[in-house]
Amino acid sequence: MSLEKIRDTFLQQRHVALRRLIGEDLVCFLYTHIVESASKGLLRSRDRQVPNAQAAYGDPIMESVLDWLRPSLEEVSGLALHPTYSFYRLYKHGDKLDKHHDRPACEISLSLNLGQEPALPWPLWIEGSQGPISVALDPGDALLYRGVACAHWREPLMGRRVAQLFLHYVDRNGQYNAWKFDKRESLALKSA
Repeated sequence: MSLEKIRDTFLQQRHVALRRLIGEDLVCFLYTHIVESASKGLLRSRDRQVPNAQAAYGDPIMESVLDWLRPSLEEVSGLALHPTYSFYRLYKHGDKLDKHHDRPACEISLSLNLGQEPALPWPLWIEGSQGPISVALDPGDALLYRGVACAHWREPLMGRRVAQLFLHYVDRNGQYNAWKFDKRESLALKSA
């Protein structure tokens, strides 16, 4: 799909699937980071939206990905974006995500699949301008969507686990621009 077609789809439907957004090597690195962090007990398990899932807010590696992908997502969305925050979640069998709209810091959101076991896509449901649809994402695929405007959810996971990275932005010229860096001083990037 051409960049123009992707941008038009995003503008009209308020969401668009981005296939193979990141390469296999980066997917493998990020998936391993999440799984190893979970196995070492470094993740919290008090996620408000998915209570028993392990998750992390503002991980320095993921904040770097948030910043790195911003120019590409500006091109796709046609918007000048401020990054707000990164968040990842390791879903396990039976986890589900209730239907919801995101908070203002998530005006423009990206849900990026980093891996799943077994290798069967777990649909993400989204309700855009043309009604609800399910989007199946393989590792490296993402869904770019207007998180405040579009309700989204997931049915219970039938597989073993899925690692999902969420990258959030706001329109620099929009009503939520005060949420830059999620009202932190900066992103949680590793210092040199």
